[in-house]
Amino acid sequence: MTIRHVISKPLIPTSKCFVIKKNIEPYFDPTLHSHAEFQLSYVMKGSGNRFVGNSLNPFSDGDMVLIGPHLPHVWKSHDSYFQHRIPNATTVIVIYFNKEILGESVYLKQEFQKIKILFDMSNQGLHIVGKTRDEVGSMLEKLLVTDGVDSVILFLKILDKIANSSDLHFLNDLEAIAFKESEANRIHEVYDYVMKNFNSKIRLEEVADIANMTQTSFSRYFKTRMNTSFSDFVKEVRISFACKRLEDESHSIESISYESGFPSLTNFNKQFKQITGKTPKEYREEYFRILNTK
Repeated sequence: MTIRHVISKPLIPTSKCFVIKKNIEPYFDPTLHSHAEFQLSYVMKGSGNRFVGNSLNPFSDGDMVLIGPHLPHVWKSHDSYFQHRIPNATTVIVIYFNKEILGESVYLKQEFQKIKILFDMSNQGLHIVGKTRDEVGSMLEKLLVTDGVDSVILFLKILDKIANSSDLHFLNDLEAIAFKESEANRIHEVYDYVMKNFNSKIRLEEVADIANMTQTSFSRYFKTRMNTSFSDFVKEVRISFACKRLEDESHSIESISYESGFPSLTNFNKQFKQITGKTPKEYREEYFRILNTK
């Protein structure tokens, strides 16, 4: 597998205002990366964990996110996608664009102030939900088959729709830090190691070796760059995996605790409640109660 930590080649041809793609693949690209362009992603089909800046969250069908330039990100499919490799298991619409799509001076105009603010907000990563997500999703599908000036007009309408929405949630509490290429490489190696080994005991000295740092230096570095401790990051990865497993009644809570990397059921219950505010049993009961009311 070719590792792409930072995409240096421009994603948008000089002859285009923006690029929109619909990708249908067995799984999402599992490589943490960043690029100079803004990115609007709409997951039509697929599930896993989404890593943007210093946030880690589960995602599923309908996930929509706006990402600012140089913000590290990856949508990592669940392991089952890699095991089965079903050709059309995931579908995503992605738009790449630059701030200078209409020229820098246009953002000084009153009519574009909200879009300018939206671009600034996207540096933290924006999760788009609710009615706005649904409406923008339909507009994106229409944009796929629109060209010429009409496509630019529709694209601006999409930005305006998002800019005037209250259905936006920051993915990072603080402004996420854009990584340098060397940092993106280092964080990717750590991220990749954790995603492959979270269900086993992860030793700090092993991860520090991967980052080519001392344990103390690595702990300080990770906290600074990710706005969370390394141990809490591992915990969130494990809980995210456990949440997905709990949505399948064929797995017992006890077996899920060990599959997720927790040393005991008691420890699992405690850590799960700290992160989600619910016990695993309460989470499962609430999930199926909501599912059965739809």
